[in-house]
Amino acid sequence: MSAFTQDPIGLIHLLTAILAMIFGTIVILRRKGTRIHKQLGYAYVISMLIMLVTSLMIYRLFGGFGIFHAFSIVALITLAGGIIPAMRRKSANWIAFHFSFMYWSIIGLYAAFVSEALTRIPETPFFGMLGVATFMVIGLGYGFWYRYKKIWSQQFLKLPSKNQS
Repeated sequence: MSAFTQDPIGLIHLLTAILAMIFGTIVILRRKGTRIHKQLGYAYVISMLIMLVTSLMIYRLFGGFGIFHAFSIVALITLAGGIIPAMRRKSANWIAFHFSFMYWSIIGLYAAFVSEALTRIPETPFFGMLGVATFMVIGLGYGFWYRYKKIWSQQFLKLPSKNQS
């Protein structure tokens, strides 16, 4: 394991990334608005925050700021865009903002995972594999988004308002 993670920061990054993938996947698949949804959602956010902070502390690949750091900043923005509306619930369409940003947050995490896995294949072009992985996962994510957005939107109409939760 030490050859894979290199140091304690890498290990924390790996473990919280795995937790975020587990929590995020369960949240995406389960019924929305329940107590479990909220608990797992907060677990996802916390594990993502730790994973993203540690990602900004890893410089082995480029010796400084690199493309994964830029993606981490985008992921932080996406995560904030999903959690802030859910915590505030001020606008009439907070659920749409929350769901949209959180959906793309987990899709981004899947893209990062696939990119990380494919770039570790020996003798493959790093940026080529990064591009293939990102395009593939984002494309699949968009396909699901396009296909199920109406169904998901109808489910949101059944969620309790702030006064009921």
